Amino acid sequence: MTFLEFLMTYVVTDNCIRCKYTDCVEVCPVDCFYEGENFLVIHPDECIDCGVCEPECPAEAIKPDTEPGLDKWLQINAEFASVWPNITVKRDAMPEAKEMDGEEGKYEKYFSPNPGQGD
Repeated sequence: MTFLEFLMTYVVTDNCIRCKYTDCVEVCPVDCFYEGENFLVIHPDECIDCGVCEPECPAEAIKPDTEPGLDKWLQINAEFASVWPNITVKRDAMPEAKEMDGEEGKYEKYFSPNPGQGD
């Protein structure tokens, strides 16, 4: 096991896509959220595992990476956090957020690799 495998982080998962609530961003003490066009990610090397973001997400899209089956999301968060702009301020959710909340297969259907505006 490597040192990094002992570290825990939180990851943003599928349900954030096309919702993009930013309540989590506002409470993050280390500003480890990065913004895509229709999705947020957490930089796993910056997350301090405080957990304050998880209960703030109305879409329940933030999970600890210790939950089974989240390896894909850890990789996606790490990849896009390195290229998307940092976001530290709360903004309005996407207009279709309520309708999109809970839809299955959002990554395959709607994910955009384009960056958001950030701060």
